[in-house]
Amino acid sequence: NLAAENTVPTYAMAATAAEQQQFYLLLGNLLSPDNVVRKQAEETYENIPGQSKITFLLQAIRNTTAAEEARQMAAVLLRRLLSSAFDEVYPTLPSDVQTAIKSELLMIIQMETQSSMRKKICDIAAELARNLIDEDGNNQWPEGLKFLFDSVSSQNVGLREAALHIFWNFPGIFGNQQQHYLDVIKRMLVQCMQDQEHPPIRTLSARATAAFILANEHNVALFKHFSDLLPGFLQAVNDSCYQNDDSVLKSLVEIADTVPKYLRPHLEATLQLSLKLCGDTSLNNMQRQLALEVIVTLSETAAAMLRKHTNIVAQTIPQMLAMMVDLEEDEDWANADELEDDDFDSNAVAGESALDRMACGLGGKLVLPMIKEHIMQMLQNPDWKYRHAGLMALSAIGEGCHQQMEGILNEIVNFVLLFLQDPHPRVRYAACNAVGQMATDFAPGFQKKFHEKVIAALLQTMEDQGNQRVQAHAAAALINFTEDCTKLVLEQVVTSIASVADTAEEKFVPYYDLFMPSLKHIVENAVQKELRLLRGKTIECISLIGLAVGKEKFMQDASDVMQLLLKTQTDFNDMEDDDPQISYMISAWARMCKILGKEFQQYLPVVMGPLMKTASIKPEVALLDTQDMENMSDDDGWEFVNLGDQQSFGIKTAGLEEKSTACQMLVCYAKELKEGFVEYTEQVVKLMSNLLKFISDCISLMIKRVRVAAAESMPLLLECARVRGPEYLTQMWHFMCDALIKAIGTEPDSDVLSEIMHSFAKCIEVMGDGCLNNEHFEELGGILKAKLEEHFKNQELRQVKRQDEDYDEQVEESLQDEDDNDVYILTKVSDILHSIFSSYKEKVLPWFEQLLPLIVNLICPHRPWPDRQWGLCIFDDIIEHCSPSSFKYAEYFLRPMLQYVCDNIPEVRQAAAYGLGVMAQYGGDNYRPFCTEALPLLVRVIQSADSKTKENVNATENCISAVGKIMKFKPDCVNVEEVLPHWLSWLPLHEDKEEAVQTFSYLCDLIESNHPIVLGPNNTNLPKIFSIIAEGEMHEAIKHEDPCAKRLANVVRQVQTSGGLWTECIAQLSPEQQAAIQELLNSA
Repeated sequence: NLAAENTVPTYAMAATAAEQQQFYLLLGNLLSPDNVVRKQAEETYENIPGQSKITFLLQAIRNTTAAEEARQMAAVLLRRLLSSAFDEVYPTLPSDVQTAIKSELLMIIQMETQSSMRKKICDIAAELARNLIDEDGNNQWPEGLKFLFDSVSSQNVGLREAALHIFWNFPGIFGNQQQHYLDVIKRMLVQCMQDQEHPPIRTLSARATAAFILANEHNVALFKHFSDLLPGFLQAVNDSCYQNDDSVLKSLVEIADTVPKYLRPHLEATLQLSLKLCGDTSLNNMQRQLALEVIVTLSETAAAMLRKHTNIVAQTIPQMLAMMVDLEEDEDWANADELEDDDFDSNAVAGESALDRMACGLGGKLVLPMIKEHIMQMLQNPDWKYRHAGLMALSAIGEGCHQQMEGILNEIVNFVLLFLQDPHPRVRYAACNAVGQMATDFAPGFQKKFHEKVIAALLQTMEDQGNQRVQAHAAAALINFTEDCTKLVLEQVVTSIASVADTAEEKFVPYYDLFMPSLKHIVENAVQKELRLLRGKTIECISLIGLAVGKEKFMQDASDVMQLLLKTQTDFNDMEDDDPQISYMISAWARMCKILGKEFQQYLPVVMGPLMKTASIKPEVALLDTQDMENMSDDDGWEFVNLGDQQSFGIKTAGLEEKSTACQMLVCYAKELKEGFVEYTEQVVKLMSNLLKFISDCISLMIKRVRVAAAESMPLLLECARVRGPEYLTQMWHFMCDALIKAIGTEPDSDVLSEIMHSFAKCIEVMGDGCLNNEHFEELGGILKAKLEEHFKNQELRQVKRQDEDYDEQVEESLQDEDDNDVYILTKVSDILHSIFSSYKEKVLPWFEQLLPLIVNLICPHRPWPDRQWGLCIFDDIIEHCSPSSFKYAEYFLRPMLQYVCDNIPEVRQAAAYGLGVMAQYGGDNYRPFCTEALPLLVRVIQSADSKTKENVNATENCISAVGKIMKFKPDCVNVEEVLPHWLSWLPLHEDKEEAVQTFSYLCDLIESNHPIVLGPNNTNLPKIFSIIAEGEMHEAIKHEDPCAKRLANVVRQVQTSGGLWTECIAQLSPEQQAAIQELLNSA
């Protein structure tokens, strides 16, 4: 029994012959095609102690008489052991055993004669070296380095290969001595790259050079030092391609992706080589596509650099179009079931994808003029392949050339629609594709302008009975008018109906009775396995129609539909994991919840089990090195993130979409049912708190959606829990609070981070004072400080990029996008501080002081305007919620606030004006002189000529409101009688609803106290007041349930009782204003 401790020599570097023989049998079984045998062998292997594994594996590798397959398997297993369990196994070995292992490995490499086996042993050595670099960068295996130097200079080609292979696998092998050895490393690589006699040495040295550059991606000085290796590297790319080896070309793609600046000194040569290889039809398709990938990747990672080489771009476009013409004749194409291209590796697909990416990367200003004539010529070519390629090219460039194509869209649409009548079905298919893509790229303007001609043309194409694929794609294009493409014709019809209903909403009611019986019939009868997708889509369609037409119309069928859903749900546990109905069912239940509201609560016991099961799916993940990845690359079910150092993180994406949907549905139930969801609050809170950190280093959109749903659910779940009292609510908050704070500190994706921060702020508003303990405050303070520091640092980095020699307007666009992202995170910092100030009041100010210098920095005059806006907003909150204590910070914000009320940027003016208003309302006596000083500044803004334009009106209304607050709360600071007539002339406010309520409340105060200036002599101002109230009602400035609306209605009713005065007031109003007054009286 290999797993038994007593049969294995405790620390010996050798096993008995019988044990080793038994181990060979085990290796054979690990390679067995029989699943049962292999699984049993895996269990046995797992139970062998780590040290014994090393002993057995090394002996198997050393034994050249053993079967080749067994030796190779042993090498793979030993590398994996060192990669995944080094810390558990290696440090526990006695030092003499560790030394023996290191010596043994180097000896086996020197003795090995078989090239592929030697590479696998080199992989083990590289893995061991990687783990023997300590935290300070010291290499604890100096003999390994000596072996590297000796081997690379050896006359033995095998040893030179071994040295390069180890260095390629682990370019960080020199640790903290790298700078010291830099010239030696360079000489070693140059010498090997010039080895004309041994092509494999040149290839390996080129790959090792690339790996070394990639491992030092932030070391610009090193790029310069190694730039003279580039010509030799490019020569190796060229030569290896003609020896049917694309490994160096792949390395060039990696460099283009990660360190494009390294290529700058020889960019022209790099581009010319890539162009030459791409156009050489003697190379295989994969090599040509990789060569194109170099240029396309540079268009994404170094667009500004590439835009300086327009000649190359101009030559690349015809190459891509030529690839797109590389299509096969296929007699069965027209009625094949699959809508996607059968061969994703085809030149046509690669060319189309490259064109799409290049257009997005370089922008339409450069690409459209270069490609337009080519496309026009292709569309006039008698060969269908050229017309097909021209239309697909038009589809591909829409997103990148969006701005430039919009002006000529009418001409393009008319031209493309002609090809829906083309004699060749694949050209008609491509025309459908172009229409569908334009519907997505140019929405919603495309739909508004061209709906009549496009829908008519597509409906006609859907009658193409002899060509199922064309029919289906026409239906898909029709759906793209509102939604996404799907599968076959009947599915398309159902999805089209759903899509139309979703868009038309209540306008779909007249067609409801026409469609619903047939859709119910499909759900009842489409029970065969091949109809699962159709059934799922029909369930989706019914729920979307129900949502569109509303509860009243849908209730006639609601009971039948719920029974159908319940029957399907009962069969849920019998469904296969990949059954397409699952995600449609989950979404349909959520829509039914929205339709039925509280009545849906009775169905939760049926729905929640499967929903929680789906939301709890744990995807398969793996930490893989480059070789493992290459073995798995054929499996489309994996997504990889490069972690550097020849390692990648892999995740199996199966089930992720369902998990993501399920999490979003849990959010929907919590939002719609509120206290009706309380039974499930605890289990959902526990799940969602864990999901906040769900695989945060993965780029998958589905995984991001899971984390967003987890964040979004938190405040909603607290609202659900409220019904069980404060103790239960606090218990739920304890589950989520730590997880939320930790997620704010660690979330790498800005979209997800903003949602988490927003939810955290909402949670604090729900929980109020006392919800955070000292540890929470300490951690949160550190995180917010780091976010603000990062904000300033990112701004500095963008300024540096603006000084770069490749800076141009397209670079500026991407920098603006980065800036927008940063500002959005700043708004969320402001949200969190707002919730804390409003809950904790002045108690929290000592904690806030660690952030004070950073907030003060935001409002400095040289900062970008969004910084000043949000810095002011934070100080506004301090004045509003922490006064009178706020005055101790007045030296930092008062002067800027008074200055910025007249700023050129309306958003800054608005934040400053709001601050001056709350200063009057909440600020206390210390602020009195500043209220007096603020008044003329506010009036100046209000009376400026363009104060009521769309971009200025919100800022102006905040100024008007602030003037009202100064008069109301600090009347002794201003001459109220002088200001009031002006203030009345500025009313009503209607854009800023919150400030509108404030001003109308003050107006009610003045009217109810019979203020003579407001009412005028003999109530002569009442018609003007009626006009103000009517305008406010017309603009929905005040909700009818607001107490202020009732006060305004009472003012009107009082006048109504006085006969002649009422008639006089009403007579001066327009018919619309009279109707608004009547609406107020009826509703408030």
